[in-house]
Amino acid sequence: MKVRDTMTRDVAVARPDHTIADAARLMAEYDFGALPVGEGDRLIGMITDRDIALRAVAESKGPDTPVHLVMTPDVKYCFDDEDTAHVARNMGDQRVRRLPVVNRQKQLVGILSLGDVAVNQAQPAGKALAGISQPGGPHSQTDGLLT
Repeated sequence: MKVRDTMTRDVAVARPDHTIADAARLMAEYDFGALPVGEGDRLIGMITDRDIALRAVAESKGPDTPVHLVMTPDVKYCFDDEDTAHVARNMGDQRVRRLPVVNRQKQLVGILSLGDVAVNQAQPAGKALAGISQPGGPHSQTDGLLT
């Protein structure tokens, strides 16, 4: 099964100059825990509710803090024509629950979540969850952000 057959197509995008309050409102409105951050048609980062909690609130940054100061700039993504099981394995290896999905022109076309995979292919989702559940990873509380 291809990622395009499994992904969520309805994607809200934050801009780097949005405030974290703007991003949080978008997350609440769409019931997302993560938003891609885009500049023009280019994907430049991801911001998660966890980024807001650990990189903003825990460090006493206010709601007017620009998204680009707390987002994760190292964007992992997948292509819409990739095999979902292969991408799920990568999600487990990278310890991420969501990946932006781009077409071959690198335009954002959706988001693939572990839940999307689980609904359509239980075995790859289980393997991804096992990898994601390992301690550490890019959004770990122990990644040195809080000292």
